[in-house]
Amino acid sequence: MKRISIGFIALLTILFIAKEFVVLTDKEETTITTQTTKKQTTINLKLAHNTPVDSALHEASVKFADAIQLKTKGKVLIEIFPAQQLGNDHQMVEMARKGEIDILLTPTAKMSIAVPSLQYADLPFYFPTREDVYEMLDGEPGQMILNDLKSIGLIGVTFWENGFKHFSANTPLLKVEDFKDKKFRVMKSRIIMDQFKSLGAEPIPIDFHSTKKALHDRVVDGQENPLVAIVSMEFYKEQSDLTLSEHAYLGYVLSFSQKTFHTLPQHIQMTLLHTAKEITPWEREETHKRETQLLETIAASGVKIHTITEQERKRFVQKTAHIPSKFEEFIGPNIISKTKELLYDKYGANLNNTEHILIGIDVDVSADSKIGGLAIKRGAQIAVEEINSRGGILAKPIELVLKDHRATASKGVENIKEFAKNKNLAAIIGGVHGAVISAELETIQKLKIPYLIPWAATAGLINNNYTDNYVFRLSASDKLASTFILKYALKKHSKPAIIVENSIWGRSNLELMREYCKKHKIEDVVEIVYNRGQLSFEKEVAQIIRSGADSIVMIANPHEGSSILQALYASKKNLSVISHWGITSGNFFKENKQILEKINLTVFQTFSFAKPLNKKAQALEKRYREKYSIANTMQIKAPIGVAQAYDAVHLIAKAIQKADSIEHQKVKNALENLPRYKGVLKEYSPAFTPKIHEALDDSDYYMAKYDHNGHLLPVKEH
Repeated sequence: MKRISIGFIALLTILFIAKEFVVLTDKEETTITTQTTKKQTTINLKLAHNTPVDSALHEASVKFADAIQLKTKGKVLIEIFPAQQLGNDHQMVEMARKGEIDILLTPTAKMSIAVPSLQYADLPFYFPTREDVYEMLDGEPGQMILNDLKSIGLIGVTFWENGFKHFSANTPLLKVEDFKDKKFRVMKSRIIMDQFKSLGAEPIPIDFHSTKKALHDRVVDGQENPLVAIVSMEFYKEQSDLTLSEHAYLGYVLSFSQKTFHTLPQHIQMTLLHTAKEITPWEREETHKRETQLLETIAASGVKIHTITEQERKRFVQKTAHIPSKFEEFIGPNIISKTKELLYDKYGANLNNTEHILIGIDVDVSADSKIGGLAIKRGAQIAVEEINSRGGILAKPIELVLKDHRATASKGVENIKEFAKNKNLAAIIGGVHGAVISAELETIQKLKIPYLIPWAATAGLINNNYTDNYVFRLSASDKLASTFILKYALKKHSKPAIIVENSIWGRSNLELMREYCKKHKIEDVVEIVYNRGQLSFEKEVAQIIRSGADSIVMIANPHEGSSILQALYASKKNLSVISHWGITSGNFFKENKQILEKINLTVFQTFSFAKPLNKKAQALEKRYREKYSIANTMQIKAPIGVAQAYDAVHLIAKAIQKADSIEHQKVKNALENLPRYKGVLKEYSPAFTPKIHEALDDSDYYMAKYDHNGHLLPVKEH
């Protein structure tokens, strides 16, 4: 019994301890849960900016914080740190990337090094009105720019402002000539420096906080800034004249730290995004309202205030008109092209609805072939400027409008339909992607629009089974190019492997190469088809190596071509690569520079500025270098796109002239019956006939290699 009693007491003791342990555990768990709940009850966020507390930007920040607190019923509290309390602009950007600042309000100019597209607001005399700036920033161009902030770990939301920029000096600045030989303080920006050089002035980069002293000491004659900066920094006390030019925009971008934003509940994310955009019109209006008081302050000091006449403004626009094109590659061809498209839709040609002839450009300027798309646009633009300088066609100027199909077939079809609605449309120039053009064929033929191809080589685009064919090509055709590339490979190697993308372009090349191999009894050729967008090619390269292939014939665009080359390099197998030209439409060399020093790569081409040039090609090369400030001819990217688009525009112009009309049927018939024409690529004798819509043949083809600077130079045949 004693043993039972002792055992029973021991059992009770164990049960009591266990119970206490459970209770303690429950209490601990309850405490943790409560603490977690408390943490989730209030979300504290930091918002930082560089402006003083009496600025419209700060007041908008306060308004934003109050609205968020109200909408979330106090669950989200935003603490504001104005006037660089947490660091300068560059330091605050870094803090936001790390999640140490949650919401950031930064001048676009201060972020343009990390995100070049933010230079967009600095384009001088580019936007016809203040409202146009807002429409662009709140529309597609602005969204493209905001999306670019993802690359530095920020989520772009909306654009607020510090106002539009104006000129000040010690003499009136009313016309272009007034700027000649004067020195102007500028921030360190190539676009802004080019702006003043275009007006005949000397730009001198000086720190913002040193500007007043530079004006006082007469180191510079003038400066540009919004009214709020001119007053707050007392620049007006050192200047006798102010010109209200509104020539450029000092925007502020409101962004969220990705690290913070992705930790927030979705409904809180949406509330933050929507509220920031709701505050935007108020902030802009408040900035604009304050300018009346700022002008009174400036005028009271004795400064003379001037405005530029509409006639003189047009001269300023003309003097700086080259800047958007010159810096388009850095800001983004898609952004500049979309802006031009929207302004054209609103105002017509040259912003004044004059009678004109429209040539549409339907290319990719935002996806993997944007360099090729930009090359086509530039070649076409130079041709248009030449024609317009001689009076245009049929006494009307030509206007170019580019629509970005983003390498998407459905978008391409939509572009064709949109172009067709314009009564001034004479023809359309296509782009790099054969798959997009293939999807567009039915629409092109149905609408009967003359369509010229300056790049895409897919065989079936011209031999398309339409008896009344409106598609013409001034480029290579894979019907000939595929065998040209394969024959070149077989001259050097005995057993090539063929790798192609799973698209109409890739499959048609494979089929044509397969037919050639069969005809010439070339057996055991490895054929690999990969999917567009594929990232890893280790398996495909391993299969090629196991087959005993001694070379690779590659049909690829830039991204996939880069991945194939990288997988080959990683395999440490030294196989030569013979590639179609699709890889040259993007940043292929830049992404593979070190690898290309180890791999023997040759690329199919039809034109190079490194070859002996005829007079037309020499003139094109000179004009390109002048227009886009290219120091070295070999820095011209994707020259085949430049040259072939240039010739295409001139052929379209000659067809319109011959037809004495932009009526599509007449232009198409004229293209089929043009006389001889000496172009950049060759003398076309003629370019097309009613039965033949191909302007080039295999006598125009050659192979090239990258030099150490990324220039494609013709391979010397021995």
